[in-house]
Amino acid sequence: MAEAYGKAGKVGEGFSTLAEAFAVVSKTDERVNEAELYRLKGELTLQSSVHNLASRVQKEAEDYFLNAIEISRKQQAKSWELRASTSLCRLWQQQGNRHEAHQMLSEIYHWFTEGFDTKDWQDAKALLETLA
Repeated sequence: MAEAYGKAGKVGEGFSTLAEAFAVVSKTDERVNEAELYRLKGELTLQSSVHNLASRVQKEAEDYFLNAIEISRKQQAKSWELRASTSLCRLWQQQGNRHEAHQMLSEIYHWFTEGFDTKDWQDAKALLETLA
């Protein structure tokens, strides 16, 4: 829901939906989708300032993406890690950190031995090609 709200330009509603989801995670200790929640929070944070990507907003979004990557690694959830890494590396690309972005995304991208037709893998591939 949060992602759909973001795509519809309803960032506030997206944040509200994420707050509810984080409350459920806290209450139930069910953390299987926690990494994705942080990735989405990072995306919404960036979207909230599309026309004015101040360094503070970028840093906040970067922290959410890094948290998502850390959680997904602990959970050995490679698909979530790929999604979060792609989001982070897209931000780094915008900041001019192409080499660092390419290196990080390349590592997780080349881990996969199947699933090459998934949107997440194709998005990562397209980003890697622009970073090369």
